Amino acid sequence: MKQKPMRNLTGMQGKSLKGKPVSASRSEMAEVVLPAETNPLGKLLGGQVMHLVDMAAAMAACRHSNSYVVTASVDYIDFRNPVNLGEFVILQSQVNRVFHTSMEVGVKVYSENALTGERKHTTTAYVTFVAIDEITKLPKPVAPLIVRTAEEKRRWREAGERRKVRLSVRFKKKRE
Repeated sequence: MKQKPMRNLTGMQGKSLKGKPVSASRSEMAEVVLPAETNPLGKLLGGQVMHLVDMAAAMAACRHSNSYVVTASVDYIDFRNPVNLGEFVILQSQVNRVFHTSMEVGVKVYSENALTGERKHTTTAYVTFVAIDEITKLPKPVAPLIVRTAEEKRRWREAGERRKVRLSVRFKKKRE
């Protein structure tokens, strides 16, 4: 079966894709931790945290690309503190860098005690998504990311470094 060629960065009508600021992708979601999502110690299951991370990251990627997205990889996930039964779990995500058809999204997860309001950083993750054309179902170009602040520029640089490592591992495995 012959595949249709990918569109270039100029899109369908030959117009350049207009860049979008990081703020356009920022997303936040929150849930209360219920018994069915915890282990016997009353802590949120790691797999449930990973599911929530994927959902929050996908929201940011969709907002930036204005398209369907699929998860391509999870480069890093770090569990620092547990989230307890009855606490709120809060996820904040934003696009860190855009490549051609893919985007790296950073996610920070916090727990919040419902009674005291105390918040703890519990998890950090970096997830890569590919934008998918709704008609062809093939990867499609993504608008450039406009980085303005020192923090956004740092995240942009670090995303490039993670991509180099990710691709070197991927292509090393293909050769073996």
